[in-house]
Amino acid sequence: MSKRFEQKDWQESMRLKLDFNNMMTSYVGENGISEEEIADLQAQIEKAEKAMVEKRANGGMDWRDLPYNQADIVKDINGYVESVKDDFDTFVVLGIGGSALGPIAVQQAINHPYYNELSKEKRGGYPKLYVMDNIDPEKLVSLFDIIDLNKTLFNVITKSGSTSETMSQFMIIKEMLEEKLGKEESKKHVVCTTDAKNGNLRPIADKEGYKSFIIPAGVGGRFSELTPVGLLPAAMCGIDIEEILAGAAYMDELCKTDNTFKNPASMYAILNYLAMRRGKNISVIMPYADTLKYIGDWYAQLWAESLGKKFDNDKNVVNVGQTPVRALGATDQHSQVQLYSEGPKDKVIVFVGVDKYKTTLDIPKIYGDIPSLGFLGGETHNKLIKTEQMATEYALLKSGQTNMTITLPEVNEFTLGQILYLFEVATGFAGELLDINAFDQPGVEEGKNATYAMFGRPGYDEKKAELDNRPAKNDKFII
Repeated sequence: MSKRFEQKDWQESMRLKLDFNNMMTSYVGENGISEEEIADLQAQIEKAEKAMVEKRANGGMDWRDLPYNQADIVKDINGYVESVKDDFDTFVVLGIGGSALGPIAVQQAINHPYYNELSKEKRGGYPKLYVMDNIDPEKLVSLFDIIDLNKTLFNVITKSGSTSETMSQFMIIKEMLEEKLGKEESKKHVVCTTDAKNGNLRPIADKEGYKSFIIPAGVGGRFSELTPVGLLPAAMCGIDIEEILAGAAYMDELCKTDNTFKNPASMYAILNYLAMRRGKNISVIMPYADTLKYIGDWYAQLWAESLGKKFDNDKNVVNVGQTPVRALGATDQHSQVQLYSEGPKDKVIVFVGVDKYKTTLDIPKIYGDIPSLGFLGGETHNKLIKTEQMATEYALLKSGQTNMTITLPEVNEFTLGQILYLFEVATGFAGELLDINAFDQPGVEEGKNATYAMFGRPGYDEKKAELDNRPAKNDKFII
């Protein structure tokens, strides 16, 4: 019997929809984008399309092959999960950036919102998930108040093995495990996700005998959710990783069309590129579903780290990029929408809606004698949140604030795979339009190098001298 994601009719019923009417001048007025502007950009669009095809063919975008080339990896992950899940009550991810944001987003989207509070039986026999995504000492110490080391599996995720935050956590936990369980037994409590050959973690994993999974060499951290970086934590929580990859593959086919106006990733990138040229340098992503709240966090890294660049490909100073802002409907209608409606027209708001929620919640028919409450009786929260999304969209349209809407028929692994992949391809395409390298992060590296130097890491003497010679702070400006 075929799985649902293999059925064409079901795939089509789960197709994402991108509505960009409210980006266009015919709807939003002078603050919008005209079809003529897009037509005038055609030569640049064709150049970007060609570059995307060439880079994919030449191994410059290995993340685009992930929906197709991981059958054996999925089998390995699922087999490993089945072999160990009964032995552990808790699965802890040690990672930062893409190694943390993706697993959190997928877990929140697919599983019960209070997953960790459920009994193991109600979790389907799978362990709880915790993601240690920061080095605030209080956070890690507090974790040990609620977990049992004897029943915890730690997933160390770092491609380079030199990520200070992740490796410092690992060093602490390794010592704790060995002191409590002994060296041999502690090996069963660590699984590594890292490079196949390079970096510090690979030889450590091999020497210690830890089970490990591979991050493909050509896939950067923020594009790694569809590798074992994201697939292992998802599978460890009972999420169907085959279906996630199938959704990504489905979106990949949609993004191959030559018809620009039918290509969701191209249009998303083009509209944001033209908006940036008009000074709209803030990208607000606003899901109207708690399940999709952390997609905003994941998107923020992808969009900011990829497109925020000082130099273009010819080394000209351009200082480009859009600042991503995370919002949640309907919550942030009461905290941010006032700014979006009446503030500067410097934003693109992206609503992410859901046609069918996982449950229906009826509002009882009471307080009929109070008109300002009685009108809600007999309706549902489903209708209320969708109506509020539409009303907010209208309010922004009326104020001339550009916005677009991505709609998921429902939130499941297939539609989640689609939206993750859509944003990844759109990011790559936007990078080509901006004529920048969307796949490096020199600004992040500068901060990393400064940290290494201040800690006295070998090989960073020159950077240490640079830091030592920085201007002394003036007490006049410290209160």
